[in-house]
Amino acid sequence: MTKLWGSRFEGKTDSLADKFSFSITYDYRLAKYDVIGSIAHARMLGKCKIISQTDAKKIVYGLKKLEKQIDKGTFKFNQNAEDVHTDVQSALKKLIGKAADKLHTARSRNDLILLDMKLYCLVELTAIINAIAQLQKSILKFAEKNKGVIIPAYTHLQKAQVVLLAHHMLAYVEMLERDKTRLSDTFERTDAMPLGSCALSGTSLPIDRDYVARELGFIAATRNSIDTVSDRDFIVEGLSNLAVLGMHFSRIAEDFIVWATKEFNFIDIDWSLCTGSSIMPHKKNPDVLELIRGETAGLYSNLNEMLVLLKGLPLTYNRDMQLDKPPLFQSVEKAKDMIALLTKLFANLKVNKAVLHQRINDESLFSVDIMEYLIKKGLSYREAHDIIGTMVKKCTDKGIKIADLTKEQLKSHCPKFELDVKKLLNPEMSVRIKQSSGSTNPASVQKQIAKWKKLLHA
Repeated sequence: MTKLWGSRFEGKTDSLADKFSFSITYDYRLAKYDVIGSIAHARMLGKCKIISQTDAKKIVYGLKKLEKQIDKGTFKFNQNAEDVHTDVQSALKKLIGKAADKLHTARSRNDLILLDMKLYCLVELTAIINAIAQLQKSILKFAEKNKGVIIPAYTHLQKAQVVLLAHHMLAYVEMLERDKTRLSDTFERTDAMPLGSCALSGTSLPIDRDYVARELGFIAATRNSIDTVSDRDFIVEGLSNLAVLGMHFSRIAEDFIVWATKEFNFIDIDWSLCTGSSIMPHKKNPDVLELIRGETAGLYSNLNEMLVLLKGLPLTYNRDMQLDKPPLFQSVEKAKDMIALLTKLFANLKVNKAVLHQRINDESLFSVDIMEYLIKKGLSYREAHDIIGTMVKKCTDKGIKIADLTKEQLKSHCPKFELDVKKLLNPEMSVRIKQSSGSTNPASVQKQIAKWKKLLHA
């Protein structure tokens, strides 16, 4: 079994210990980043005359051949290698011979794994941010397609007021924008090049860390070698951001699961994202949305796993840190799958407009509008609230509608009432009279749609 260490040891490690401690079964995902980082490192070693230019060029040549194999999927990972660094090093030596032994000069696996993980995170953070933007576009397209549709909005899962469906969709867009900004903030804090910190104290060799940072596209090199090899904050941050993203996805999924029930019947989810029942042939189950809701638990547990893993560790590197990869890889892959599925969901989602039109034909949905009618006529909020509450109760108890009340009956509740109040018992009027910024007013919603289209297509 190939190891990058062992000369200090008198015998072989136990095979069970090897099986328990080797990480190649999951850190193979980092092979490309390991090679890219090693190319920059080899060039720096040659530039600084720590190794000869001949050896540096030979190493770079071999690493580029390995990079092509990794890109094509033809690189043969050795399951007996201790980790991805060992595997790459061994493969390089088979290609170019003894010059490969000079590659690990002025670095440790402690700072090398940080480099690989940071390069991985920078690529995946960018991919997730871009994918979220595509999801936002899909939601926005759905919103614009249905911008005239009015729906009942809920608090406590009880019908509350009416809003534009597009307004509800824009709430999702806003949520996802916050997710993007959090991920972007994490990107900035991840963007510091760790190589050259070595095991923990740096090196006596005259390396040029800034050169490596520039070669790899980092904004700068890390400032403290002890902190560098100890740091997993960027992973915790990333997992935290993905947990919040998953929470948002779960809430969207829950909305649509409820809306797709026969009891609500607001929407029709495309067959491609549903499944049936093995015993009930009539069923159309929103399983994909339920699984998105369920997979969110995994995003939470991965974050918790990392926090628990790190909480008791002294500075600097400890082998426990090897276990940071599975939760990160899993959360990244799950989040990307969720984004892709939700993007498809919105692209194929249908609205049951006739059902919605029937559901908003409910006078109770306009009680706040009538209350504000009285406030505009000089009543206090408390007075207006009590009057409308009493009027709604009496009408409900008697099985009559406010729209059927005579002028005298209206004035019996409040002398300020005129027949024009009945104009408010209308869903189109209810959304149109909203004036506050960010409200469900159609003109305001259209401006928001236009703003988001501009931002997302910039």
